[in-house]
Amino acid sequence: MPARPFVVHVAKLRRVLGTRWHEVRTGTLDDLACSGSEVPAGALLQADVTLDAIAGGVAVTGVVTAPWTGECRRCLVRASGTLRVPVRELYTEDGDGEETYPLIDDQVDLGVLVHDVVLLELPLAPLCEEACRGLCPMCGVNRNERECRCELPRDERWAALDVLRVPDLGTEN
Repeated sequence: MPARPFVVHVAKLRRVLGTRWHEVRTGTLDDLACSGSEVPAGALLQADVTLDAIAGGVAVTGVVTAPWTGECRRCLVRASGTLRVPVRELYTEDGDGEETYPLIDDQVDLGVLVHDVVLLELPLAPLCEEACRGLCPMCGVNRNERECRCELPRDERWAALDVLRVPDLGTEN
């Protein structure tokens, strides 16, 4: 794998405005983590993009793909998934890194774009699955694996409202 797999040399592309290239670049990036999840060390990230020569720079559109892992916020088991993030950015010679990315020596560094996009899309509070039932607050059993018979303690502050309960009419004696 090249030392800088996300760098694309675009001098030839920029010779004629409107020229278009398709690039698929794969590589690793370090330290991609937020409070709830991370990209595993050594995991391959991919930028599948189209580069268009425009006046003053290069337009980049496509999709960034990256695996992630984290701890489920409900049941605390390992959760994982794959990010697929659409991107549309500009690289210009006077790029400041805020509104446009810098185009330096006719090189587009997709690694900076991939890094930014993945960090922004990593789940802050991941779930192992959308229907995760979590842990029982009383006994701590994982309710995805088995049921428990715990009942939450009654809050006596609400006892006055019990007179408003409708009796269960579904049972006959």
